[in-house]
Amino acid sequence: MKLYTIFFALILSVSLVNAQKAESFGAKIKADGAVNGTTFLKQIDGKDSLAIKISAPIVDVCQKKGCWMNVDLGDGKQMMVRFKDYGFFVPLDAGGRNVVMDGVAFREVLSVDMLRHYAEDGGKSKEEIEKITEPETRLSFEASGVLVYKKK
Repeated sequence: MKLYTIFFALILSVSLVNAQKAESFGAKIKADGAVNGTTFLKQIDGKDSLAIKISAPIVDVCQKKGCWMNVDLGDGKQMMVRFKDYGFFVPLDAGGRNVVMDGVAFREVLSVDMLRHYAEDGGKSKEEIEKITEPETRLSFEASGVLVYKKK
């Protein structure tokens, strides 16, 4: 019986350590079934939107509130991620960490004003912001829940 107690305690402690490797924001999600950026790009090809769970590195985060982030999809492609109903934010220092996010990817046209707003929130210089003169069509993501992994 004592051996079973020790075994159970060991399993529980390993589970708790693994659970602490990521902070959860928004809806509670698990990393199971997440696809990488390359797989995601293949799956959304030819579609306007796609419900999906993605794992990717965070490039940068809104430096005002943590209300959006950009993730690296590979092959020089990035995607902006916003959070469902503006209901949660991620840490301002999350750049460089890995994230798993569950939600809906979609294509959208961002106006010059919106692009400039995001550039300002991202800490871009006035000169960089003024260079934004054309709307942009891009992939975006609305996350219902995210796991932000701690830096190693």
